[in-house]
Amino acid sequence: MAIDTNQIIKNAEAKMSSAITYLDDELARIRAGKANPKILDNVRVSYYGTMTPLTSVASINTPDAKTLLITPWDRKLIKDIEKAILNSDVGITPDNNGEVIRLGIPPPTGERRRDLSKQAKQEAENAKISIRNTRREVIDALKKSVKDGVPEDVEKDAEEKVQKIHDKYIKKVDELYAAKEKEIMTV
Repeated sequence: MAIDTNQIIKNAEAKMSSAITYLDDELARIRAGKANPKILDNVRVSYYGTMTPLTSVASINTPDAKTLLITPWDRKLIKDIEKAILNSDVGITPDNNGEVIRLGIPPPTGERRRDLSKQAKQEAENAKISIRNTRREVIDALKKSVKDGVPEDVEKDAEEKVQKIHDKYIKKVDELYAAKEKEIMTV
């Protein structure tokens, strides 16, 4: 059975791409002073005895850059939603008028900005580690493939391709982090 180096490379690129997608999601959850509905992704509401994602029981809109507007589909849930937000790690006190819940996004303090920047840097570093691990696994698999009959020059070419893909994704991580840090530090 011949080993397809191109398939190994495609699988590696798919893994690295998913690391970027994950990083993008994680960075979107970091509150940087702008209203972003993703900061509520981890909020769960008790709905008929089941912990349900907030997005499944209410619509979340951003009427302006500093406000999130939560409109429950069932008005009886408004107190439960308010309680869920207070108990979450969002860190914003909800304002409830009986029909909708408003979350005013306060601008972060200097210290909070530094903390958020550190958190973003850690997420970026985790993504880089994931990408590097994928590269290492693939290069190990390619080296083993030589024992299974893959010519060495084909293996070396495949290693170079993997390295180029790795470099491209590491650069993408740096770009995402730089953009997020700029967003966090912009007052």
